[in-house]
Amino acid sequence: MEEAAIGRRANCGSVGVMEAVGARTRAAGRRTRLPAASTEERSVRRRIKNEESAVFHSVVSFSPDPLPDRYYDKETSKPISFYFSSLEELLTWIPGAEDSFNVALEPLACRQPPLSSQRPRTLLCHDMMGGYLDDRFIQGCAVQNPYAFYHWQNIDIFVYFSHHTITIPPVGWTNAAHRNGVCVLGTLITEWKEGGQLCEAFLAGEEHSYQAVADQLVLIAQFFRFDGWLINIENSLSLAAVGNTPPFLRYLTSQLHQQVPGGLVLWYDSVLTSGQLKWQDELNTHNRVFFDSCDGFFTNYNWQEAHLERMLGQVGQRQADVYVGVDVFARGNVIGGRFDTNKSLELIRKHGFSAALFAPGWVYECLEKKDFFQNQDKFWSLLEHHLPTHSICSLPFVTSFCLGMGPRRVCYGQEEAVGPWYHVSAQETQPLIGEHQQAGDSGGWVKTQCCLQDAWHGGSSLLIRGQIPPQVGNMAVRLFSLNVPVPPKLFLSLVYKLEGNSDVRVALELTMGDAESCHIGGISALNETNSRHSPRPLRVPPTKLTRWVGRCGQPLHGGWVQRCYEVSQQGCLLQDLFVNFSRPVGSQKDNFVCRLGEIQVVDASNPLVRLPPLQAVTVSQVHWQQATLEAEGASTGLQLSCTLHWSYLLSYATCFRIHCQRRTEGAAPGQQTPEPEKPTLLGLAFGNLYRVVDLAVAALGPGHEGRVDFLVEPVPKERFLVPQAEWGQATLLYSMPHSG
Repeated sequence: MEEAAIGRRANCGSVGVMEAVGARTRAAGRRTRLPAASTEERSVRRRIKNEESAVFHSVVSFSPDPLPDRYYDKETSKPISFYFSSLEELLTWIPGAEDSFNVALEPLACRQPPLSSQRPRTLLCHDMMGGYLDDRFIQGCAVQNPYAFYHWQNIDIFVYFSHHTITIPPVGWTNAAHRNGVCVLGTLITEWKEGGQLCEAFLAGEEHSYQAVADQLVLIAQFFRFDGWLINIENSLSLAAVGNTPPFLRYLTSQLHQQVPGGLVLWYDSVLTSGQLKWQDELNTHNRVFFDSCDGFFTNYNWQEAHLERMLGQVGQRQADVYVGVDVFARGNVIGGRFDTNKSLELIRKHGFSAALFAPGWVYECLEKKDFFQNQDKFWSLLEHHLPTHSICSLPFVTSFCLGMGPRRVCYGQEEAVGPWYHVSAQETQPLIGEHQQAGDSGGWVKTQCCLQDAWHGGSSLLIRGQIPPQVGNMAVRLFSLNVPVPPKLFLSLVYKLEGNSDVRVALELTMGDAESCHIGGISALNETNSRHSPRPLRVPPTKLTRWVGRCGQPLHGGWVQRCYEVSQQGCLLQDLFVNFSRPVGSQKDNFVCRLGEIQVVDASNPLVRLPPLQAVTVSQVHWQQATLEAEGASTGLQLSCTLHWSYLLSYATCFRIHCQRRTEGAAPGQQTPEPEKPTLLGLAFGNLYRVVDLAVAALGPGHEGRVDFLVEPVPKERFLVPQAEWGQATLLYSMPHSG
């Protein structure tokens, strides 16, 4: 296994509170490696090295080969995200090969302002029906009407919450949040009598006991590449245990900051310095010591404005580090909640505090599923005046607006598969969602919303509807806030589709600024006061980009159109991306419906850099089953499950598309092998491994050999297509065992 691709080196050397900690400590400095092949595996496969791909052999066997329950779903055998239920599980965990499925691919995107600024922040605490629902399937699943969150530009921190002792965020949420510049925290929670016993086991003893727990929490965040922890102790503590809690928090926080840049440790308002469990709904002298020992304080929910006023005397210069809790379900004696949550936010922002929104999935859990998107947009639109946005500040910037779900899967305008799918890691960077009225009483408006009915790439697009008033020639909507130093030559692309016989013109616009010496070519200024500009579209792509770019200005598959732009500049800062809709002179049509399929902003020199090769594709953990027709119970073929692994510099990739080619009939040795079928997409991988599950392949007769080719297509961050000749490949040849 490529060591650099699966995790960072662990630095964890404390002595633990049980013997297993010693084993964990001794192994923590080692990198993860694939386990050695079993005797059975070695007997059923061999590897042949040639210039094109590796070839593996397998003799079909139906003997049981159980996979570890922690890492694979019992019913489907698909890889799943997991949690720890006990202190023993936490302390004995050592990173292994199976854990690599859960490692996030996406680093936390650069953003402005940074999280360390003292601007009040917005934390979303995702608590939904116990957690680890459809989102636990690392490679996605087929499900109707799943939950999706996409208002990322309005939040700063995402906490994945459950009532398991150690909640490790499902990797899909980490990938999606990081892509949008949002940091992700797991949860340590202890509750009731059992929680008290657990706390006493590691907090009431010597220093090395709580340090061992802290070291493991840091190792987990570091290995799986999320950003820290919410510590939620909701049981009383002995004087010894509560006395050790501040040093535990200080040690955890300092170690996390060393190993996870930008890491956070937050404390939930529950236990007092006396050890008593008593929620305060505020920061005060009874719990201030915990706040002083970590990065922030998450208050309970039953506060009134008087609590906020009192807290101003406690926080000093750390107002933004107090996250005032808001229960969106409106349980207890709370202000706001549900569609009145804006009342809570108004008071919180009035006093300059950060906000912690608990369980905003209320709109999904308690309201009609068929109205979910409408209700979610309504909920967040009511809060938008109290939710400052953050800006992405790195290139390339590319999004297809995919939500990581849809009723079908589309690849650049062509339908690939029909049927519902849900894959949180596949969610792209999301725009600002909402309705915008033009100033005055002109009647002009533009509304943006998610659209699952059509897609250019993935499962959804961005639907923009609007009205251009008679006295105004155009309407523009801001989709993204950026803060990007622009390279000397910038390539931009917009893929869109107008509904109906519309003569409205669609154009990409951007704002440049923050440099008096900013000089721009290939662009015209729209308004000198706000530096908004409209690049001039190209009829054909730049010569050096023709390998990667489609047909600029010409129709594409599915009725989509691509507009390409090239901007030359010096000393400029890209600040915002707009889409402008204009009505031709003399036109009386003023309503429009447009779908956006992709926006692409890349350094024009990047595509000229040769991508690294995708190498060493391997096939392991092969498992066979007989496929049967449920109605008749008759055997109809074989089902193949196996693990693919490859080597690639992951910093170059946004994901990998996994394909297969099967021979439709087996061939006897010496006979000509039938031509393979067209490559079939199996799924997406967001790391350097993928589990193939229940792939239907042809059954074989005696003396015949079947073949399956697996192809791994890297998708670079610029989203340019990589020719098939540069994909990775491995071949599995299989046969039935000799009888007698």
